[in-house]
Amino acid sequence: MTQRSAIAHPFVVLRGEAELPPELQRPVVAIGNFDGVHRGHRAVIGTALDQARSLGAPALALTFEPHPRAFFRPNEPMFRLTPEPMKLARLAETGLDGAVVLAFDTTLAAKDAESFVRDILVERLGVAMVVAGFDFHFGKARGGSPLFLREAGVNYGFRVEIVPPLLDEGAQISSSAIRSALAQGRVEQAADMLGAPWEVEAEVIHGDKRGRDLGYPTANMRLDPSVELAHGIYAVTARIDGVVHPGVASFGRRPTFDDGAPRLETFVFDFSGDLYGKTVRIAFHAHLRPELKFDSLEALIAQMDRDSEQARRVLAGKHG
Repeated sequence: MTQRSAIAHPFVVLRGEAELPPELQRPVVAIGNFDGVHRGHRAVIGTALDQARSLGAPALALTFEPHPRAFFRPNEPMFRLTPEPMKLARLAETGLDGAVVLAFDTTLAAKDAESFVRDILVERLGVAMVVAGFDFHFGKARGGSPLFLREAGVNYGFRVEIVPPLLDEGAQISSSAIRSALAQGRVEQAADMLGAPWEVEAEVIHGDKRGRDLGYPTANMRLDPSVELAHGIYAVTARIDGVVHPGVASFGRRPTFDDGAPRLETFVFDFSGDLYGKTVRIAFHAHLRPELKFDSLEALIAQMDRDSEQARRVLAGKHG
């Protein structure tokens, strides 16, 4: 993992008009939406950390909530790879000193690129340097390009570094590519681009207790309706109270029973504790099969036995 920059202090999250504390003055700023904090984002963040070390400066992320796409298209649910709490946790893990979270609202959306640079980067943050990806655009109508940012840096006296795309077998690593992979159940490809398995986190809720009757008591979780993970059976791990446990999970509509709203149901191997009300994090390691409808409970249970054995083998191979 990348080490924290030269100035050591806890990860700080600043919102609204909060001013930078003294130890974060004159920062090197990595700027972006950072949904997923994937390997491409980490290339931008890693460059910012390297530059911060060379300058003896703090390193910050500048990011936006909600995601601009959700602001501009509020009626189109957006599949977030990392909702804000998880995104900030991922940013903290990179070694950055903090994050500035700008509210993406009507005021910010109306701010042109020149005003964004002057009001936010220069006057509010007093940046020593800005690091951005090759495709980052900002300001009203996306008027601020990487070239514009370079020229603004010359005019206002801060350095700019633009990071080229990170390729994986010739294909660009991007949040949209990861979303597409997950929508097709290709969780291992998504993990390659993310740099770690894709995860969700939610509270365990009461279900219909059907799994218990079948010999497979499950932790039931409702995910955000925007989640576009392919319905199916997955080999997973569950982080419960800081401890990681292997398991097998079904995400889908339960066609054998009610064909209801999508739900994540996880059978945690060799675990007997009470999970109701706990917040559990599920990491997806492999897609085992699509969701199927069975003609009998006996056929379903036999398949669940096979799924569990396959999940154990897959996870043992990955973590053995």
